[in-house]
Amino acid sequence: MTRTPLVRPIDAPPTAHEPGAVEAPERTAGPTLDETPASELPRHVAIIMDGNRRWARARGLPELEGHPAGVEAIRGVLRHARRRGLRVLTLYAFSRENWARSDDEVVALFGLLEAAIRSETDELRAQGVRVRMIGRTDELPPETRASIEDALDATAGGTEMLLNIAFNYAGRTELVDAVRRIVAAGLRPDEVDEATIAAALYTAGTPDPDLVIRTGGEQRLSNFLIWQSAYAELVTTETLWPDFGPEALDAAVLEFASRQRRFGR
Repeated sequence: MTRTPLVRPIDAPPTAHEPGAVEAPERTAGPTLDETPASELPRHVAIIMDGNRRWARARGLPELEGHPAGVEAIRGVLRHARRRGLRVLTLYAFSRENWARSDDEVVALFGLLEAAIRSETDELRAQGVRVRMIGRTDELPPETRASIEDALDATAGGTEMLLNIAFNYAGRTELVDAVRRIVAAGLRPDEVDEATIAAALYTAGTPDPDLVIRTGGEQRLSNFLIWQSAYAELVTTETLWPDFGPEALDAAVLEFASRQRRFGR
């Protein structure tokens, strides 16, 4: 029987990882990160920072004490990521589901964000790090929005690294907002493809994450970058976020470099 010729969809394969997508060769030995070619390292690392409250409970502290410890971990990881030459770092700081937590905890998280932005903006600018917030920032308190806008303005010229802070963020909400933008633009159904949707996301113009790290032992995305992570490598660790530091980041990046990435090939 004659086979019908294979006709590929015109928009396949996905274009998210075309620039710089490199398949890592198999390894028989374990090189250090310094010995790993830059082409095998991720450009964009996204982190689900989980475990602040469990970290505090394990030390007999009030749960809220875990969040300042988590902010300290961010400082160390960010500086190390910059030294390692990562181009984009995305941190999941506050999900829209986190509104279900107590008023005290939500207010504390907002306060920590404002304080961290105020204290770190000068260093971020000096290091060439540009800050971008992704999420529904219009739903945040006015003082929080003001701190965010100040940081965005102050670091707008950064060219060495992009720091995305996912705050009041949810992947499904992002898709809803993208669809609303597309509908508002009046596009016809046949004009909508993957590139159209990607351009309407909060992360428009940013390469998709190559590596998603989740701390705290859970093994799910929890509504984080669900479109962008379609071809990301996932690394989970039992380490609670406040204990996650430069060595743990290096270990996750080495794990990424050891994997073969075929993208359906």
